Amino acid sequence: MVTFPLNAWYAAAYDVEVKRELLARTVCNQAMVLYRQGNGQVAVLEDACWHRLLPLSQGRLEGDEVVCGYHGLVYNADGLCTHMPSQETINPSACVRAYPVVERHRFVWVWPGDPALADPALVPDLHWNDDPAWAGDGKLIRVQCDYRLVVDNLMDLTHETFVHSGSIGDRAVAEAPFVATHGDRTATVTRWMEDIVPPPFWAAQIRGARGWEGRVDRWQIIRFEAPCTVAIDVGVAEAGTGARQGDRSRGVNGMVLNTITPETETTCHYFWAFARNYRLGEQRLTHELREGVARIFAEDERVLEAQQRAIDARPGQAFNNLNIDAGAMWSRRLIDGLIEREQPGGRPVIPLRPAA
Repeated sequence: MVTFPLNAWYAAAYDVEVKRELLARTVCNQAMVLYRQGNGQVAVLEDACWHRLLPLSQGRLEGDEVVCGYHGLVYNADGLCTHMPSQETINPSACVRAYPVVERHRFVWVWPGDPALADPALVPDLHWNDDPAWAGDGKLIRVQCDYRLVVDNLMDLTHETFVHSGSIGDRAVAEAPFVATHGDRTATVTRWMEDIVPPPFWAAQIRGARGWEGRVDRWQIIRFEAPCTVAIDVGVAEAGTGARQGDRSRGVNGMVLNTITPETETTCHYFWAFARNYRLGEQRLTHELREGVARIFAEDERVLEAQQRAIDARPGQAFNNLNIDAGAMWSRRLIDGLIEREQPGGRPVIPLRPAA
């Protein structure tokens, strides 16, 4: 069963990971090697030599070309072989695949599908990650589960009450009403929790930024963009000061940025960051928040990997859904629609519009 579309942009690395050296990464079952050229641009090649299929990532970088570590064939950033040992004539078929690549929002994005459809305008919007009006940082987790389980987890934050009870979760999350909507490429879940006692994480944030200790209005606005990017607008404000009507000046606002890249059918690369629009110049706070969120997401990781093991032990068993799964269900339908377009006999593969 096909579980992910290929005609989409996927984060392959954080920008800081890609240096003047070879980096191996698998995206959608495709082994790739990434490196940064002398002009700063990133090149992404198929990680298998044309000659005997040794991974090129086991070779070395010479200038802007990759030298195979087995017999010394050399490839340029376009995947063309420029040198073969012991012969002057280069076989014209000697090449490896070069992938479309875009560097944006601190991520390196690759397109594993039809390169003719690789429109940079379709790169998911995670602009908060490098917007000077926001400060933050993140990490990469390799999770041993189907990437769609991570999307499910993010689209229903009711689990915070039970998985993250010591930090961001409280009973209000599970009990508050929510609204789920969807478009051609997006699904959104909006939840407001008004006049509540803030959980420990948010109590510390509003106390440190605003000096407020008391009841708050809290919001979670989750926006999914197919196939696997989720941006979550979160925060708290002093209760009754108009946050729900659009005035968040008496509060603190964060963006939880998530993009999940399938590695295989049962493993994925989970890129996340937490950005904030308060206390921007405090690098110490940036570090503390990154490490604190990392501990929270480690709790998710344990749950997701246990869930995948249970799925593997029960092949063919379907999920049961509750009302709280509305956002996850819409996300799955949007993913399934992208997959269907790419299958023989499915709907025609047409360029998608950028998400509104």
